[in-house]
Amino acid sequence: MITGKKIYKRYGKVEVLKGVDVEIGRGEVVAIVGPSGSGKSTLLHILGTLDKADMGEVSMNNVIINSLSGKKLAAFRNKHIGFVFQFHHLLPEFSALENVSIPAWLAGRKKPEVKTEAEKLLTMLGLSQRMDNKPNQLSGGEQQRVAVARALINKPDIIFADEPTGNLDSANAKDLHRLFFDLREQFSQTFLIVTHNEELAQLSDRVLHMKDGKIVQ
Repeated sequence: MITGKKIYKRYGKVEVLKGVDVEIGRGEVVAIVGPSGSGKSTLLHILGTLDKADMGEVSMNNVIINSLSGKKLAAFRNKHIGFVFQFHHLLPEFSALENVSIPAWLAGRKKPEVKTEAEKLLTMLGLSQRMDNKPNQLSGGEQQRVAVARALINKPDIIFADEPTGNLDSANAKDLHRLFFDLREQFSQTFLIVTHNEELAQLSDRVLHMKDGKIVQ
């Protein structure tokens, strides 16, 4: 479903990615692990269109996405890709329901339809009583589940998660692990997860090990 070929990336004099090849199949949960500075997050951001490779090709659903730019790239990202980060990036002035709805509003979907879908997702994630709460009224685990619902609202082909449990305690981290696999079972959702959490990595269908800017296993 998503393919990266010969991806190179340099920041100044530092070569971060050194010709990475990667393929992710539909419905897979794939983890990327490796030491800090190995290029994990850079690879995730390039595959997710948040950054551009210096050389190489990224395609998703047979569309070469690194050839898109501007509004076309933004529209493709909003429709096909969801993101969950270590820090949830919820907008503090909006309720949980509104935060979840924002990507769908940006896609031009009708507000009544979006509200119904957002309520359904938040209920499924155990937040039916928290929809009107703002982020500062939610626990860390609840905020991260709102971020997951936001990532799902446009029914993306893949969710990229960058250290999604890095800011959570062990109990909430385990809950988020289970949630990812429940979502895969329910929706055949595809996940690519950068993590230092060995438990999450070992639960995945595949583990990609990165070292010195390359996938070594």
